[in-house]
Amino acid sequence: MTTDPIADYLTRIRNAVKANHRIVEIPASNLKKGITKILFEKGYILNYKFEENDKSGIIKIALKYHPSTKIPAINSLERISRPGLRKYCNHSDLPRVLNGLGIAIISTSKGLITDKEARKEGVGGEVICYVS
Repeated sequence: MTTDPIADYLTRIRNAVKANHRIVEIPASNLKKGITKILFEKGYILNYKFEENDKSGIIKIALKYHPSTKIPAINSLERISRPGLRKYCNHSDLPRVLNGLGIAIISTSKGLITDKEARKEGVGGEVICYVS
């Protein structure tokens, strides 16, 4: 059993990108599904599929690479708020990742959203991770 399932999720994606895998399988949870949907909407992954089995299910993620140079769309995934040290920000202190080129995924009262959407809606929350 992993003590930090979100860190495990990000590490599996990071390792699959470094190994140039096309598909990575990750145990599912609602938070991981939300992060996956945001990564797909923002163009960091090619596609995803939620498969239900006996217990929780599996998320299959198709990673995105540039067609000719084989450079991955995801350069870095960084866990910010962890179980031992939670990071919370209000809407005026939300971080900018690479001056707006990357995204920060924020867990708010309105669900999982990116830092840009949180600034626009005027809500703060827990900073889950940075993606660039």
